[in-house]
Amino acid sequence: MTVESSSPSAEGTRRATISDVAREAGTGKTSISRYLNGELSVLSPDLRARIEAAIERLDYRPNQMARGLKRGRNRLLGLLLADLANPYSVEVLQGVEAACHALGYMPLICHAANEVDMERRYLQLLTTYRVEGVIVNALGVRESMLKPVGSGGIPAVLVDRTVDGLDADMVGLDNAAAVRQGVRHLIERGYNDLVFVVQPFEHVSSRREREAAFRAATQGEQAAHSTHVLDLREEEGVDASLAALDLYLADAAKRGARCALFAANAPVALRLALHLKAKLGAHWQQQVALIAIDDPEWAELAGITTIRQPTREIGYRAVEFLHERIEGAAPAARAAAFAGELVVRASTLG
Repeated sequence: MTVESSSPSAEGTRRATISDVAREAGTGKTSISRYLNGELSVLSPDLRARIEAAIERLDYRPNQMARGLKRGRNRLLGLLLADLANPYSVEVLQGVEAACHALGYMPLICHAANEVDMERRYLQLLTTYRVEGVIVNALGVRESMLKPVGSGGIPAVLVDRTVDGLDADMVGLDNAAAVRQGVRHLIERGYNDLVFVVQPFEHVSSRREREAAFRAATQGEQAAHSTHVLDLREEEGVDASLAALDLYLADAAKRGARCALFAANAPVALRLALHLKAKLGAHWQQQVALIAIDDPEWAELAGITTIRQPTREIGYRAVEFLHERIEGAAPAARAAAFAGELVVRASTLG
């Protein structure tokens, strides 16, 4: 058999098959399968050399999906993301992709766009694709929708949140430590009126943890403290909430207080920064401080102090957890909580 008759680059355009490689090497398909599966010890050195040469001559590329399905494995991992517009999600995705490449998996990415119905549809779709595991970073959608993943026997790893009743590993930020770090920085800088600004947090565990940590960290401090909810999903509600915040800041200024806003995440911080600049002018940081969890690229440009999350490492660890369970490990549900890094910029130095 010539290369032209079986190579995908040949005029015949037919891709080489395992049968073609067997004929070219002068052996059977079983020997070729053993070679492809790494069972080299059962093959003689001469046969291994012939198979390797045949594969190279024919430019043979095995159908990994077909091989995986035959062994009950397809190397697909599902990744459910709530919001790809959020820099946090994009950076987690980069870590997931790097780990998948290193461990031989293919990520199947599903963007739910913060829609509950879309999340339900994607979870059903991932089960039909027989993915070997699922990574879920679905902030902003109902937790109850995620429970069928664990009960359905598909290993799951949660990123940035926990789900009551779902026995799954979780990877994310050490929220309590990060908030304490931010509050300590503001107190040390002399701010004595702290406002935690967060999206609705009743149904999202990471937001609940951060808000609770803020209340705990400010107790006993010589500073006023309060929580302000900013629902970014409803524009009219955002305008009303920001107007109420303006009144609070004006009152704080009359009282002579040094006020600081603590944004629970990057989307909240961005909305606050844009509003403060429009309301108070380019030098708004001289009148009110702003610190945020998450460190998107625009934060450096805008001079926003942040608590940076190791987002790529979080995504990578999520895949490692899944890989261990897929390979047979069965420990109790684990939690990997990463430390945040305080990045001080102009917004808290006013």
